[in-house]
Amino acid sequence: MTAHPLAGSSVLFDLDGTIIDSRAGIIGTIRKVLRELGHEPDLDQDLTWVVGPPLRDLIGEVLRHYGDDRCDEAMEAYRRHYEAEGMFRTPVFPGMREAIASIRETGATLYIATSKPRMLARAILERADLLSEFREVYGARPDDSGAEKPELIASVLSDHQIEKHHAIMLGDRRFDISGAHANGIRAIGIAWGYGGDGELIEAGADAIATTPSDLPRLVSAQVQAALKHVHA
Repeated sequence: MTAHPLAGSSVLFDLDGTIIDSRAGIIGTIRKVLRELGHEPDLDQDLTWVVGPPLRDLIGEVLRHYGDDRCDEAMEAYRRHYEAEGMFRTPVFPGMREAIASIRETGATLYIATSKPRMLARAILERADLLSEFREVYGARPDDSGAEKPELIASVLSDHQIEKHHAIMLGDRRFDISGAHANGIRAIGIAWGYGGDGELIEAGADAIATTPSDLPRLVSAQVQAALKHVHA
């Protein structure tokens, strides 16, 4: 019996905007933080971009709009409010549960590489009954350091001695694509997330998935292309 082309490969998944729809929980938490700091949230302020960047970067940018620089205080408040309420507003995108199972059933090994704190990511995946699909979850430290995608992806590859042509990253933001390419691996952009096609194309995504049902086919095609490139 011929092995599936993905058998022995490693597939790295972003979390927010790729597996879970976390925007409402994140934006709601940011507005709670702003009120706690004495600001009335500007509902016209575009916050569609806030899912994806490391917490310190996004909090700093939001606070600048209000002329506030209390980043550490805001991050502490954000963690408190998100763990109390925001993390429970994280439904799995329709079709992702099935796509994850389908990819894992090929014999591929699955990992999470997220800018969210690792323990929070694990808790969200466990609550969604998805944690067991992944060999390991990589995320930021409790103080939100170590959240940069190039560093996270490098750790997965190094810790598990994964050859670059046997790995692929899936994510919805430019950070996922550039982080993958910085490590010499291919990346598939996720169109249903928060970056949009334009951001993903500009970042140089090797392919773009329009729906979760596209993923098993696209992952297989990209891994095979990477292998052909190595053996060419």
